[in-house]
Amino acid sequence: MESPVSNVRFVNPDSLSKPPGYSHVVEATGPGRTIYVAGQLGLDLDGRIVGAPGDFRAQAVQAFENLKAALAAVDGTLSDVVKITNYLVDMSHLPLYRAVRDIYFNKAAPPASTLVAITGLAREGALFEIEAIAVLPPK
Repeated sequence: MESPVSNVRFVNPDSLSKPPGYSHVVEATGPGRTIYVAGQLGLDLDGRIVGAPGDFRAQAVQAFENLKAALAAVDGTLSDVVKITNYLVDMSHLPLYRAVRDIYFNKAAPPASTLVAITGLAREGALFEIEAIAVLPPK
């Protein structure tokens, strides 16, 4: 599947099982800009965790919105993302995570993805974190 950025290609080789909502391989060739976005939590502009305590969906939506805002700061969009790494403190949230992720990413050409279950995040009460790598056209 081709990306809106002509130098990015999403591949799911026939020699690997079909992944649920991500690509096994993303190929990016120059020229272009590689953007690294630090882990985003479900924080509002005042740095407070959104939603009621334990509200995974609210935190995940806000984390994706924060990722969108970070990319917009360099004239990027979620369509430019080629790799995400996700951290969940409770794997029972996996179906909710997938539902939220699928709202934000193109299911025909999703980014490569890693999901890690961890015992906690740097912020007390945080349930989810996402970091990303994006490839944008040269300026």
